[in-house]
Formats: sequence, C-alpha cells, structure tokens
Amino acid sequence: MGPDVIFQERQKFTQWWIWTIFIGVFVLYFYDVSRYLSSDPPQNLPTALLITGGLLFVVTYIFIICRLDTLIKTDGIYVRLYPFHIKPKFYSWSSLTKAYVRTYSPIVEYGGWGLRFSIFGKGKAYNIAGNQGLQLELTNRKRILIGTAKPEELMHALVKLGQLKQ
Repeated sequence: MGPDVIFQERQKFTQWWIWTIFIGVFVLYFYDVSRYLSSDPPQNLPTALLITGGLLFVVTYIFIICRLDTLIKTDGIYVRLYPFHIKPKFYSWSSLTKAYVRTYSPIVEYGGWGLRFSIFGKGKAYNIAGNQGLQLELTNRKRILIGTAKPEELMHALVKLGQLKQ
C-alpha cells in the first residue's frame, strides 16, 4: 500500500465572470458568422473567422477540463494542473525548508491564475481561484505556491503531519 492521504482538494474554474466573458465572446462570434451566412447571396466564411472559431473552442475546452489537484500524503505533497501536467509533481517533505498557508495577491504577485511564473522572484504558482495558498520553499531555494479553497483544512493537515514549517 502507498502513503496515506491526509488532505485532498480539486479546484476548477467556476468563477461566474470567466464564463460570462466566454459567453459574450461566443455571442459576438456567432453574430459575426450569422451575418456572413444570412447575406444575400450567402458568403463563404473568411479563413480568419474559421481559425478564430477553432481557437475559441480550444481555449474554452481547456478552461472546462482544467483542474488543480492537490494531495497531501504522509510522504509529501502532490500537485497537478491538468491538462498541463499528465502526472502530479511531487515534493517530498525532506525537499522542503518551509511549508505554510498564506494569503497572497494573484494578480500583483503572479499576474493572475493558472500556471504562473513570477517576474518578481516569488517563484511558480499553481492557482485556480481565490487568494489563499500553500507556500513551499524548497531546499534548492525555489518557491512554489499552490492555491487552495480550503486553507484551514490544509493547515490542519500540515499540523497533523508535523510539517508546518514557517
């Protein structure tokens, strides 16, 4: 048997404003397509409009399937931002000098949500929503922030394992 799971969380993009933007863009796109198709005589759709439609569907699909999976087990922390990671990234407890929950500013510190890299030395972030996260500092001085919607539960898991390192 493998290591015991102490904490697990799955986050998806559920923010209303993201989906409102997608719906608005789709409405504009289909309005544009309908203008071409309803002209007299009907016109062929421009290649740029077809490419735009394809990209719109691909980006929307990625947002639909995107998820952040976080597992804290007795042997370490597993994080996966699907579909960008096929297998979870693993951080053993021995590879961490610090592990604690903190409040952060997604836009100021990392430029938004998703898989982000800070230009201000804050490291890498895996986040979907909110402003709470598990801050990891590795023995190689790299920093990783994993967003969470369950900061209290996550803190309790770290305390339970004796791995809350501030």
